[in-house]
Amino acid sequence: MKKIILAPILLLFLIGCKSEVKSIPITEFSQADLENATLLDVRTPEEFAEGHLDNAININWYEEDFMKQIEGMPKTKTIYVYCKIGGRSGSAAELLNSSGYTAIDLEGGYDAYLAASKN
Repeated sequence: MKKIILAPILLLFLIGCKSEVKSIPITEFSQADLENATLLDVRTPEEFAEGHLDNAININWYEEDFMKQIEGMPKTKTIYVYCKIGGRSGSAAELLNSSGYTAIDLEGGYDAYLAASKN
């Protein structure tokens, strides 16, 4: 009986504890935002080589040691995260925030940045 009562309470607790990922459209990001921040591209190295934002570092979201590579980044700096269209960066930002970093997802990804720069 106790397990039946505890299960819904635990579920509500877990849902309530899910962190909200801060985000801004990638088109509102500027290099001036990097004064005390890091710009992280979580696409594959092949995608990164085809083009990326200035001053971005590339750590592939799909790598098994993704978080180990992140460990060298100071937790005192904000990390702006982007990918191709926003899926991987949202997941990465959520993981980073839950690990004690301050991460901001750049919504729309590199594709949105390219589309805006053509206008």
